[in-house]
Amino acid sequence: QVQLVESGGGLVQPGGSLRLSCAASGSIFSINDMGWYRQAPGKQREPVATITSGGTTNYPNSVKGRFTISRDNAKNTVSLQMNSLKPEDTAAYYCYAEIHVVAGNYGGYWGRGTQVTVSS
Repeated sequence: QVQLVESGGGLVQPGGSLRLSCAASGSIFSINDMGWYRQAPGKQREPVATITSGGTTNYPNSVKGRFTISRDNAKNTVSLQMNSLKPEDTAAYYCYAEIHVVAGNYGGYWGRGTQVTVSS
């Protein structure tokens, strides 16, 4: 069984920073792509940042230059540093990972999410 657990969300003022972390645990053989997605009320879930096992990153224009994703392959963790936060960044943020499970199964796994609220 695989579990992704996020931490680091909270309330921050516009222009502030937050760092989200996600740890994958369980019967993990290897992890391919990892990423962060967000979902605001009434909107679809959208990608915020992705990173391959080799470290190649990708960001949408809405967060490029403000958000930075990183991962520690030895610890099965992925982090998201968010700077210059805007009210429109308010959403539930979800960690995602493509995981090869011991015994051969492969699939996408989601964390339960952590709330980020940007407000004065």
